[in-house]
Amino acid sequence: MAAIVKGRDSLVILPTGGGKSLCYQAPAALSLKTAVVISPLISLMKDQVDALNEVGVPAACLNSSLTPREQRSVEQAALEGQYRLLYVAPERVVLPDFTAFLKRLPVAFFVVDEAHCISQWGHDFRPEYRELKRLKEEFPNLAFHGFTATATEAVRRDIVDQLGMKDPAVLVGKFDRPNLTYRAGPRHQLIDQIETVLGRHGGESGIIYAIRRADVEEICASLNARGVKALAYHAGLPADERRQNQEAFSREKIDVMVATVAFGMGINRSNVRYIIHAGLPKSIEHYQQETGRAGRDGLPAECALFYSGEDFYTWKFILEKEKSAGFDTDIKKLSAMSDFARGGFCRHAFLTAYFGQEWLAGECGACDFCLGEIKIMPDSALIAKKILSTVYRLKQGFGAGHVADILRGAKTDKIKQRGHDQLSTYGLMAEHSKRNIRLWIDQLLGQNFLARTQGEYPVLALTDKSGAALKGELEIKLSYAEKPKKEKAAKAAKPSAVSLADADQPLFDLLKQLRRVIADEMGVPAYIVFGDRTLIELARLKPADQESLRQIWGVGEKKIESFGQRFLDCIRSYANPENAPPNPKK
Repeated sequence: MAAIVKGRDSLVILPTGGGKSLCYQAPAALSLKTAVVISPLISLMKDQVDALNEVGVPAACLNSSLTPREQRSVEQAALEGQYRLLYVAPERVVLPDFTAFLKRLPVAFFVVDEAHCISQWGHDFRPEYRELKRLKEEFPNLAFHGFTATATEAVRRDIVDQLGMKDPAVLVGKFDRPNLTYRAGPRHQLIDQIETVLGRHGGESGIIYAIRRADVEEICASLNARGVKALAYHAGLPADERRQNQEAFSREKIDVMVATVAFGMGINRSNVRYIIHAGLPKSIEHYQQETGRAGRDGLPAECALFYSGEDFYTWKFILEKEKSAGFDTDIKKLSAMSDFARGGFCRHAFLTAYFGQEWLAGECGACDFCLGEIKIMPDSALIAKKILSTVYRLKQGFGAGHVADILRGAKTDKIKQRGHDQLSTYGLMAEHSKRNIRLWIDQLLGQNFLARTQGEYPVLALTDKSGAALKGELEIKLSYAEKPKKEKAAKAAKPSAVSLADADQPLFDLLKQLRRVIADEMGVPAYIVFGDRTLIELARLKPADQESLRQIWGVGEKKIESFGQRFLDCIRSYANPENAPPNPKK
């Protein structure tokens, strides 16, 4: 905010839910000019504008969802200086006619949201963002401010260079989200695994991500068949159906959304309590973005990942079809994501280190590893030695499946033809399933005791750590490939100061009903009325008048004026047993 006020270029990296929007919205609200916000997400533009107008900050957007008449109306109001914020898409903002229009405006500063899209090293590169440098050249005396949730050091440098920033303030917040609990495990009986997570979050909202459209349809149909009301979202659905499904989720008319990564960036719902990945995400950056949609209100949320070794090759096939110039970079990012999934370490520490920050907190208390949910093999070191020895004896020339077959003592043609049944390690792990052995190979890859060569037929190779492991000089932890226990409850690293357990649950449910009614009347998502954290405080403290209502988190004067009395009436009716049950619709 200080950089914006001083007119200095800046690049801000904060995790999803970390308050990026507030950083530029607050200075813009106090300005007498108009801040121009460049955002690629039409749905998010609308939600931001609705939320700003609701709290008394005049804002508008210009995008393809408006009719020509509506666009002319917004442009005229902007020329008259009526808006503090104007949201536009990157494709529009660089057009010569629109640049000329901007020069007639009293522009305060420019904001580039989702700034990672400008970098070819980022996880969501968009060529149209490259044109924004011309905008900087057209407005050399105005400050530009980039905002993103995920940017490694190389991406940060590229953003600054591509936007032509001059001596920018580069501000990086903490990447760790302590209220998120991370879990990951091999995929088997997927719908049962998903239902186990849903069982920990009865009546709460969440998103289930799948890699392919067909997977989305199958998961959604299976859940509905089991009585779980869910909707699907992917690029293959008609535009109207996508819009209706997204709106149903935003307005809390549906709590379970099954989707590809096409869904979510425009969703600002704060009370998402779980994110399930039914397949390996494309990169750590994508994973951070997608899991970041959980727990944006600061309350505990769960992130569960179910993966298979096949997921890596599914993504590789997709990336090869896209023929991206950054293919090698994409594969490296995918490999890092695969390493995370295989585990054997604190997941909060892994994510923090990936984005270049040091983890000093010890056990996080909010991942399957630190919670002790992953069962460690007591003879992990011996198992690792058997696997590494087999790779060594194969002269680092074969893949994971063949190594597992040798250790199990399988009688395949490939083993017989090459004489690998004569190796000293042949059959040494006959008591273990191939699935377990493959999992342990994956975990050794994730802990850098093994490497996988790139090529048409990847093979296993030893690393610098392999020798020390064979000598017993390094600690190794390998986990079972077992089904997670259904009764295991999710925990959070740091209990939130506000918990539903402290609130009056029946009153909370009534307040949610009232919130939904008001949101429908206004035509906005429910969270724009009040977030869950506010409702929890209302249900806990039960304010009796406007003065005590002002002390509740998330309640401002505009909201008190608009609908504060309706919430007070609901609480008063509930608290007085002589009154009839409150009717949220009144």
